[in-house]
Amino acid sequence: MRNYVLRRLLLFVPTLIGMSILTFGVSNLTPGDPAFAFASRLANRPATADEVAEARKDLGLEGGLVPRYFRWAGRAAQGDLGISFSTRLPVRPELVQRARYTLQLAIPAAVLSVLIAIPVGVISAVRRGRFSDQVLRIVTLAGASVPSFWLALMLIVVVAVKLSWVPSAGRGGAVSYILPVLTLSAAPAAVLARFTRSALLETMTSDYVVTARAKGAREAVVVGRHALRNALVPLVTAIGTSFAALIGGAAVVETVFVWPGVGRLLVEAIGQRDYPVIAGVVLYSGAVFAVMSLVVDLLYAVIDPRIRLADEQ
Repeated sequence: MRNYVLRRLLLFVPTLIGMSILTFGVSNLTPGDPAFAFASRLANRPATADEVAEARKDLGLEGGLVPRYFRWAGRAAQGDLGISFSTRLPVRPELVQRARYTLQLAIPAAVLSVLIAIPVGVISAVRRGRFSDQVLRIVTLAGASVPSFWLALMLIVVVAVKLSWVPSAGRGGAVSYILPVLTLSAAPAAVLARFTRSALLETMTSDYVVTARAKGAREAVVVGRHALRNALVPLVTAIGTSFAALIGGAAVVETVFVWPGVGRLLVEAIGQRDYPVIAGVVLYSGAVFAVMSLVVDLLYAVIDPRIRLADEQ
């Protein structure tokens, strides 16, 4: 097990390096001169050549692309993501603060989506072809297809405006979490439910499930202990991907509900052409997906030891 973990951790390093190269490349391919934009913001007018040169020095934009990458990557490895053009403050503290607000939505949304998806997927698989299965499949298809901004607006109109049960936007008390959490969890719950159904249907035709039924095991035991447990391996991948997307920041939902998370920070930075913030958010989102992929790989070995044994041969 130790060797398995070490190998996965070693593979994690080139992933981070490749992600940093991609982030740096994207930030440098954006149109416009970052030094000119930064100097113009400071002066509240079009910057002069001397001001642009000074800004270029302050921002570390001097020299060729390769030396600049190594300087940027070295600072980023130490937690220095540069200075925001719009606020003129370090990017890292702002990103950390926004990530906390995003987590406050992402964690309950992920938990809610799993609590909904697994029972719905199990019921749909067990009652395959029946009326309840058809209804659940239609509902989950609709949940996966409905745009998040449309669902958010409908919830605001019905629940917040007409019924006045919860506030329509902003981060306040506990009730302010209800609408954004429901909106964020809808699509992942629908996708995970359909994924659970497919994975469970595949395992329910396996020999060990047929053998368990032949021995007279109760259907609940057959489904829960044998079929569902072996369906967890592909299901963990889907859950990890969904959770990573939520942590990375749901830009649309956070913008609609005026939630001060990472997604809204990215939207604001794009509108203001705030290149350091854009690069910081992209690097953060990529790191979240990389970490979740590593966690999923390690969970594979815990759920199904055969994967670890096959990898060690």
